[in-house]
Amino acid sequence: MSQARPTLVYDGDCGICRYWVDYWQGLTGERVIYRPYQEAAVDFPAIPLEAFQHAIQLIERDGTIYSGAAATYRVLRHVPGRGAWWWLYAHVPGFAVVSERSYAFIARRRGLLNRVSKLLWGPALEPERYELVSWVFLRLLGAIYLAAFVSLGVQILGLVGHAGILPLGNHLGAARHALGDTAYRILPTLFWLDSSDASLLAGCAVGAFLGLLVVLNRWTRAALIGLFVLYLSYFYAGQDFTGFQWDLLLLEAGFLAIFLSSGSRIVIWLYRWFVFRYLFLAGAAKLLSGDPTWRDFTALEYHFWTQPLPTPLAWYAAELPDWLLIGATAATLLVELGIVFLIFLPRRPRAVAACCIALFQALIVLTGNYNFFNLLSIAMCVLLLDDASLRRFLPRRLVTRAGNRARQPGRAATIIATALAFVIVPVGLNRICLSLTGSGLPVAGALEQLVSPLMIVNPYGLFAVMTTSRPEIVIEGSADGQVWREYVFRFKPGPLARRARWSIPHQPRLDWQMWFAALGDRTDNPWFESLMRRLLEGSPPVLALFEADPFPDRPPKYVRALLYDYRFADSSIRAATGQWWVRQLAGLYFPQVSLAHSKD
Repeated sequence: MSQARPTLVYDGDCGICRYWVDYWQGLTGERVIYRPYQEAAVDFPAIPLEAFQHAIQLIERDGTIYSGAAATYRVLRHVPGRGAWWWLYAHVPGFAVVSERSYAFIARRRGLLNRVSKLLWGPALEPERYELVSWVFLRLLGAIYLAAFVSLGVQILGLVGHAGILPLGNHLGAARHALGDTAYRILPTLFWLDSSDASLLAGCAVGAFLGLLVVLNRWTRAALIGLFVLYLSYFYAGQDFTGFQWDLLLLEAGFLAIFLSSGSRIVIWLYRWFVFRYLFLAGAAKLLSGDPTWRDFTALEYHFWTQPLPTPLAWYAAELPDWLLIGATAATLLVELGIVFLIFLPRRPRAVAACCIALFQALIVLTGNYNFFNLLSIAMCVLLLDDASLRRFLPRRLVTRAGNRARQPGRAATIIATALAFVIVPVGLNRICLSLTGSGLPVAGALEQLVSPLMIVNPYGLFAVMTTSRPEIVIEGSADGQVWREYVFRFKPGPLARRARWSIPHQPRLDWQMWFAALGDRTDNPWFESLMRRLLEGSPPVLALFEADPFPDRPPKYVRALLYDYRFADSSIRAATGQWWVRQLAGLYFPQVSLAHSKD
């Protein structure tokens, strides 16, 4: 029975058998011969006819015969990267027994298997390919990187330049003094080499250029490495202004993208693990926080007007009936805690998860300015699909272009991706355990500490506790201590008659940080005193962060900050006055101070 190639013999009259055989044939190509037993049985007289009728039979080149589940795993052994199944069957105690019993159970219920298979995979099962989805995702990621660096470039000097709110040179000098040589490992940033304003601007320009290269598919892997290193450098350089969850999300997505460009399907699954973990942790944090608004489904009755930077549509969303907002809150938890588990299922339920998550994120985009956060989340939904699912939504010319540039992963790429999985998966599990139980996994915890400075596996949980009021800080300056003029921010609420604005994909980082500052007091936000001092000095890069300078001729002699309670104006007030907001003075946030007092 020795032969040139392995032969799989199956029941040609069985529809579900042909369904799976077509799939295996697509995986193995010419490496395995497939024949129905109705015409092949005569060539293998050593195998009883009843055996062919009850289970598939694989005859290897040396004549060795495998039946049932063993034959299934041996077929996959002839597919590059799928040999692990046979290894489990041959070496893991109990795996073979469970596999054979499961095969026998299913073989007696072929009609059920047929219905389940078509429900999960569709009318035709074909090998999943990811060249197109990888190509599309990397182009989207390049565009997001481009937007992120341009956004940083227009505000970086006001935030951490030498005349900014938190000068980078001072920060690095203090870190070196406090941490010694370990500062370079704890704060891995290129700006140890040069923290000048010119370097800060040049880094943003280089980052935008590298993002453009990724969009254009030029020197993609090298550009992705440069983008990750640069963004990590700004993450540490930006101090209080770059520690947001979307910065963590971009770092993690950008790190995986370096390996995605090699074509390994392992990285696709690491991205799916990433999307699951990020969304599941966001949902778990909401319930574990004990916040009553999530428990009684009233969170969205507050969210639209208390979120940091509402869009113009947020006012209309806040006016929706309570029953609809309660339903939307429940749907949010359903997506984050339920639908995300579909990510680990076959093609069709995974596509359902991708559509639900993308729709969920798109609705957030319409009502809240979260820069590239939701755009990146939507982009990663592409990786929940395969090429066959995505192809129908794209122009044929683009599909052809992506296919022409596709590359097959080499052995080295698979080994590297596997090693990466042995880091990403356990550290991610440790993050989940910490969130759910408060304690981590011993070995995974040590591994997490080792890689934590690189920010490649991060904690998530936005809006774990819903704010139910909206304190807003209004900064004012005066030349005489009697007449006060307001410093108006570009995007955060200020003038009552000014409608909310769009800022996506730009993130006005000072505007965002002002929202967090209002939730505490000035002692919780030491950077705020530095901001007030820069206003007294009339620092041009800091003033550029505002909509306008209320003191164009000379800086004010005094500044102060008042705390107001803001909320959306209801429809009657808006109709009568044209106001989008109403506010009430809540107290003093920062006392009146002069430059002489500030220096003291």
